[in-house]
Amino acid sequence: MTLNSLLQSAGMAKVLADPEISGLSYDSRTTAPGDLFFALPGEKVDGGQFCRDAVSRGAAAIVAASQPADVDAPTVLVENPRAAMGALAAAFHGHPANDLKCVGVTGTNGKTTTAFLVQHLLEAAGQSCGLLGTIKYVVAGRELPASRTTPESVDLQSMLAQIREAHGRAVAMEVSSHALVQNRVDGITFDAAVFTNLTQDHLDFHGSMDAYFEAKALLFEKLFNAPGRKGTAIINADDRYGHRLIERVEKRVKLVTFGRGVNAGFRASAIRFEGGLTTFQLDARRKSYLVRLPLIGLFNVYNALGALAAATACGVELRASVAALATAPQVPGRLERVLSKRNFQVYVDYAHTDDALRNVLRTLRELNPQRLITVFGCGGDRDRAKRPLMGAASAGLSDVSIITSDNPRSEDPATILRDIEAGMNGRAFETIEDREEAIRHAIDIAQPGDIVLVAGKGHEKTQEFRDRKIAFDDVAVAGRAISSKRTETLA
Repeated sequence: MTLNSLLQSAGMAKVLADPEISGLSYDSRTTAPGDLFFALPGEKVDGGQFCRDAVSRGAAAIVAASQPADVDAPTVLVENPRAAMGALAAAFHGHPANDLKCVGVTGTNGKTTTAFLVQHLLEAAGQSCGLLGTIKYVVAGRELPASRTTPESVDLQSMLAQIREAHGRAVAMEVSSHALVQNRVDGITFDAAVFTNLTQDHLDFHGSMDAYFEAKALLFEKLFNAPGRKGTAIINADDRYGHRLIERVEKRVKLVTFGRGVNAGFRASAIRFEGGLTTFQLDARRKSYLVRLPLIGLFNVYNALGALAAATACGVELRASVAALATAPQVPGRLERVLSKRNFQVYVDYAHTDDALRNVLRTLRELNPQRLITVFGCGGDRDRAKRPLMGAASAGLSDVSIITSDNPRSEDPATILRDIEAGMNGRAFETIEDREEAIRHAIDIAQPGDIVLVAGKGHEKTQEFRDRKIAFDDVAVAGRAISSKRTETLA
């Protein structure tokens, strides 16, 4: 494909030079001969600094915001290189999203579980479905490690093309606020866009809750502007930001709401939790259904409602989706029970915001534990304002709070712990910086009838420090601690 034919396919103006383009690259270190190199603006380093390196490795042309100095290669000058990359990546791969049912899920909490459930429902209906999100990528039947929640557009469009080439019919993807601001999902027409909720997170990047909300709303702007194929906005009507989003989109797109309110299009009532099962009555499309969901928690009821509405928007018969929910998978690190024969329970969850932690703790309270013991921390180099809020959430709902390290990254772990401690509101707590030691201590003090929650990292398999990254799996560490515990008899 020549450069000008690629530009034309992406709806962009042609340039004088017209070299052959055989690939796309945004990292000069992996640039191959014939690549079109995108010089992306960064928070710390401008990609324009790497144009010379990309050309030395064989880049045939460059897309940049300004003419790079001392670089002998055709250059396409654009106002926004990230937006251009999204459009050109879609064009290079033949606009694969146009041949797939695409479901995008955005929000602070619940994206991963909702996307997993959407994939499950579409697969159960015979629609081979890819999955792109925080835990993993499922592309053409292969599981790949997830480098980020939403891949860069070059990688994303390549994955969509692979799904299409393997005769896939759909994809369920988490769409992060970072991805929306950075144009990573440009070039994708969504059949359904799901909004789960919005609570404080990522303010280190967005600066304010209003800016964070506007970033999430960008997904729904794509529904307004989709050429030829109109998608459905699926919005949590019980969330205050969801209500704000409904007011913005209701007259512009097809809208489906979900929640517990009487006016919700997909409404849950008569919710019951028993063991590892949640049941509720679903009222939707003028009919009622009994839903059995092998996941616990009110938040999972909301996740299920969003997934059911999304599957329906993709043409799946609702009764069939309700039946399929009964066999929904356990999502790794999302209120995942650590198997044991002890007469106390241990759960691992990814909750890393105060709202998510509060929801998980309330769910575990529904199981009537003797005591609720919580191990949690906060990540470094991220929104510091949420740290005392996390402390307050644990203080208000736990019987025992143990504060520990999460992923300190470049920050001093002790500083992070002190920030959390400020929110404990005079309630008793323990601080154990070493995460493995903290988990072992929580399990060592657990007695019959107690529940231990290990929160914050969920499915993650590593722990990040200033100078290193180590193997660390909360589920595995908890499992070893349970096996070595000697102070409580087997059930």
